[in-house]
Amino acid sequence: MTGEAAGAPTFCPTLQYRDAKAAIKQLTEAFGFGRSALYESEDGTVLHAELSYGNGVVMLGSKGGGGAYEKALGGGGPVGVYVVVADPDAHHRRAERAGAEIVMPLRDQDYGSREYTARDLEGNLWTFGTYAPVVPPV
Repeated sequence: MTGEAAGAPTFCPTLQYRDAKAAIKQLTEAFGFGRSALYESEDGTVLHAELSYGNGVVMLGSKGGGGAYEKALGGGGPVGVYVVVADPDAHHRRAERAGAEIVMPLRDQDYGSREYTARDLEGNLWTFGTYAPVVPPV
């Protein structure tokens, strides 16, 4: 396919936060994301950040800039994002230790996944579990 880099995800959720720095801190400390890019304005506003987990990436930035993308979102959210993790029990313990709000406790699902759901500081839901969808060739 044109435009694909080897190993690069083909789509990434994009989120905007009133306090993007606090979101980055929570996503890295509580949920184990790695910060791979951070672009700030001169006043320290997060213009764009990329956080990775496995081969997935979430892109985020600050609300309040008034740009075209923010206007198109129309204040959208909250959203839900699912992240595949190898050890949901350990991941859950880390999130709890960091003070994350767990909204659905660690559980085994009928479809074979072990997972839990947490709410980030601005209301988005993050589910971490073992279910890994199979992506058919297109």
